[in-house]
Amino acid sequence: MNRINALRNLSLSLLLVAGAAAGPAYAQLNISISLAPPAPQYEIVPVIAPGYVWAPGYWGWSGERHVWVRGRTIVHREGYRWEPDRWDQRDRSYYRTAGHWQRDHDYKPVKIKKEKKHQDRDGDDRGGGRRQG
Repeated sequence: MNRINALRNLSLSLLLVAGAAAGPAYAQLNISISLAPPAPQYEIVPVIAPGYVWAPGYWGWSGERHVWVRGRTIVHREGYRWEPDRWDQRDRSYYRTAGHWQRDHDYKPVKIKKEKKHQDRDGDDRGGGRRQG
């Protein structure tokens, strides 16, 4: 039994260490470079299905040069608006801020009225009028 408990404790410890090491992978990465990004490229925005929004394209950094990342549709998050990726100049460097959801303080939920079911003269909603009996 002691051997099983030792293996269990070791496995649990390894999982905790692996989880702690993987945690920083979700942190936002900020990039600072001294080369200004090119002007944004023109994109044709497609027809967007209800419940989606357009995230415009932006210039990313490959480690050597700027690369264009095409725009895409993303699932809309109710009560928020999409803040697109952007580059800001501070002193002699350019900093990229990744696109993210920003709470929309002017957001008001839309209430949808439900239609009442139409009832026939005989009181049911199946149609067909009065029953012959």
